[in-house]
Amino acid sequence: MNKLKILNDPIYGFITIPNSLIFDLIQHKYFQRLRRITQMGLSYLVYPGAHHTRFHHAIGCVHLMQKTVNVLRFKGVTITSEEEEGLYVAILLHDIGHGPFSHAMEHSIVESVSHEQISLLFMERLNDEFNGSLTLAIQIFKGEYPRKFMCQLISGQFDMDRADYLKRDSFYTGVAEGNVNSERLITMLNVVNDELVVEEKGIYSVEKFLIARRFMYWQVYLHKTGLAAEQLLIRVLQRAKELHNTGHALEASKPLLYFLENKISITNFNDNTLEIFSQLDDFDIISAMKHWQHSTDFVLSNLCEMIINRNLLTIKLKNKPIKKESLEKHITALIDKHNITKTEAQYFVFNGNISNQAYQNNHKGINILYKTGKIQDIVSASDQLNLKALSKPVTKYYICYPKEN
Repeated sequence: MNKLKILNDPIYGFITIPNSLIFDLIQHKYFQRLRRITQMGLSYLVYPGAHHTRFHHAIGCVHLMQKTVNVLRFKGVTITSEEEEGLYVAILLHDIGHGPFSHAMEHSIVESVSHEQISLLFMERLNDEFNGSLTLAIQIFKGEYPRKFMCQLISGQFDMDRADYLKRDSFYTGVAEGNVNSERLITMLNVVNDELVVEEKGIYSVEKFLIARRFMYWQVYLHKTGLAAEQLLIRVLQRAKELHNTGHALEASKPLLYFLENKISITNFNDNTLEIFSQLDDFDIISAMKHWQHSTDFVLSNLCEMIINRNLLTIKLKNKPIKKESLEKHITALIDKHNITKTEAQYFVFNGNISNQAYQNNHKGINILYKTGKIQDIVSASDQLNLKALSKPVTKYYICYPKEN
């Protein structure tokens, strides 16, 4: 069977699957599940085109990694065929642990288990199935491989993950400001002392990349309407779990019911749990919410109806923390209007904060390589004053409450 297939991607055109191991991993049911996990969660409620999936993104990352390996080899960097395969596998599977709607699961029906931890569990399981052929990829994914630049290509300030998702998310949302020239940046990559560097002539592309990343976070990923929708989804799952645990019968798929019934943390995330998790996707959640909007529980039915019909909460963003009196005012109004308890009202009235730091200059920074051999961090190398500003975290505070009827 010919496993060196060609896929047609709307961003890059034709993508070649590099070898039979990558083909077999793509064909595996764990990876095929990513076709049913949206890349941007509920962002399609703001940007109607944002229906692309984690599957699209992972394949795009492999394509960019192939380009990177070719560029670095051309510049004399030694990469063995085993290391090449390890890089492809690590980037292909870097997001395989994402749950339905990407991040909502991590804050609701599992106890602080990150998608990175679940990705690693999937990779270890697949390594058993594929007779140890993922061992090197797992080392690179965990950041334990001695050749640092390989780990930076999987997880760094400029990695193949970011290089793909900024370009892809910009395309599907129609937000042109986020469109980065990933291919040009990759062409400027090099390796010095086993660390990733960008050649001097790529400095303006790096600046554009960081500014685009900041723009995409405020304009798209942290868009206030998308934020309100995700917070509602988190509360839907929390309320469903609370009701289920107090004997309230809820209609849901078997995998979803398993996570509602059990308290799952990383310590008891065993092989059986992983298998059940692999059967969960966006459709389980959408289907459940369509049932739950008719629930007799005031909180669950209203939360679900808000998401299904896009009748979301009002959300206000502020530069200073939300005053307690402001929260109390909305909570009291809701209690009086619907004759519900304070605990129930707090599902609809809440506050929080969001933070955006486009560049962490103290964490695996982007280094510029000058023709003289000198290496300098992008913030110091750039003549753009606003890059210094991009390396400072910016925090905004939000309050959500029901619309006035």
